[in-house]
Amino acid sequence: MHLKQIKYILLILALTLTCACKNNSIGSVEREELFSLEIGPMEDQIALYKLEGNSGIKRTGFTMRDGLFYIADGNGGKIVRYNSYGDLLFMIYNEETNPAPISLKPNISVDEQSTRWAYTYPLDAPGWITVDSRKHIFAEDRLTIQAHRVDSESKAVLDGIILHFDQDGRFINYLGREGIGGSPFPRIVGLTTSIRDELAVICRIPDGWNVYWYNSAGMLLYLVKITSDAIPAFPDWPQAITAVDHVAAAVDARKIFIKVDYSRDTYDQLTNTRTGPEPISSVIWTLDVEDGAYSDSVEIPLFEIPENNRSTGFKVFYSMIGVMRGGKALLYFPVETGFSVLFADTDTGEQRRGYLNFFIDELRYNDFYLSPDGILCAMFADNFNVKLLWWRTDRFIGGLP
Repeated sequence: MHLKQIKYILLILALTLTCACKNNSIGSVEREELFSLEIGPMEDQIALYKLEGNSGIKRTGFTMRDGLFYIADGNGGKIVRYNSYGDLLFMIYNEETNPAPISLKPNISVDEQSTRWAYTYPLDAPGWITVDSRKHIFAEDRLTIQAHRVDSESKAVLDGIILHFDQDGRFINYLGREGIGGSPFPRIVGLTTSIRDELAVICRIPDGWNVYWYNSAGMLLYLVKITSDAIPAFPDWPQAITAVDHVAAAVDARKIFIKVDYSRDTYDQLTNTRTGPEPISSVIWTLDVEDGAYSDSVEIPLFEIPENNRSTGFKVFYSMIGVMRGGKALLYFPVETGFSVLFADTDTGEQRRGYLNFFIDELRYNDFYLSPDGILCAMFADNFNVKLLWWRTDRFIGGLP
C-alpha cells in the first residue's frame, strides 16, 4: 500500500475544519517518536532533497520489519538499515555517488565478524523496497534512459528492475517480469512480501495495472492483469463513474485488494449543465490471484465533513493506505492536525474509526508504510532532518476480530 504528498487543495480544506473525530469522542491512536536523521550525502544521512549536480529528485522509499527500518535513498544511491533507536546497522551503497563509510566496515567476507558493515553495489535510483521473513531485501532500481524500452502491447515504458539482496546486504540476483534476469518492469507502484516469502510487484500501465507474483526463489507464479474497463460496477448503480484509489497485495494470502471510488454526475436543473461528480460510495474488492476472480467486497462509507453546524455536511472519499494481516484495511482523510482513520475488515465488514495526530510542519514531506502486523510507520521531513515514527495502530484495532 504505498502514500506521498497530500494534495494542497485537500489540505487547505481539511485544516480549516473542526476535527469531527474529536467531537464524536473517537479515540486517538498512540504515537511514538523513534529517531531522526540529518539530510545530506553522508553514511548516516538521507539525501532526501535535490543535491547539487543531480538531474532531479528521486524517490525515497522505506519499510519496517521486526522493528528494523530499511530506507532506499534514491538521491543518495544507497540502501540503509536502522534499528528503532536510530543506530545505523548496515548500508548498501554506490561508491561512485557516496563517500566511503567511516563507521561501517566495508565488504566483509562471509567468515568475518562485524556488528556494522557496508557493501558496494552500483545502485542508480532505488525506490520501492520490501523485506521478507528471511530479512532478504527487494528494492526497485531504475534503468538509465538509454536502457528504457516500450512494451509493444501496453505501450508502457519499461524502466525498472527488482534487486534481491540477502539479510547482510550481499547482492543475489535481479528480477524482471519473467523472473530472475527478466525484462524490465513498467512503472512500479508497490512491492509486497507475504508470509510465504512470495513477492508481489504492482505496476501501473496505461490501461490498468499488472501484478507480478513470484515465489521465494524468484520464479514467476502469476501475472494478474487489472484493466480499468473491467473494474466491477457499484451494486445497484451500474452507471456510476469508477476511479481506482489503491491496489494492494495481501501479506498473508494470494489476494489483491482494489479500493474503488464511485461517483455520479450532477447537473444544474435550470441550465441542464454538468456541475461535477458527486461521491456515492467506495468498495474494497478482493481479487483471488490464483483464479483471477473477485471473491469478496466490503463497502466503505464516505467521510462527512461538518459544514456550518448543519446536520449533514460535505461528503468525500477516504483514501486507502494499505492492508495488514487478516485483510484489515487502513483508510484516512486529513483533518485538523492529523488524520481521521477508518479500519475496515474485508472479511467480516466490521469497521472502526480513530484519529492520528501530527503537526502542521510535518505536512511538508510525508510518507507512510503499514506493516503486516498493523503498525503505521511514517517518515516526515523539514529542511534539515528526516524523522521516523510510528502509531501503534496494531493495539488500537484490537477490538476488531
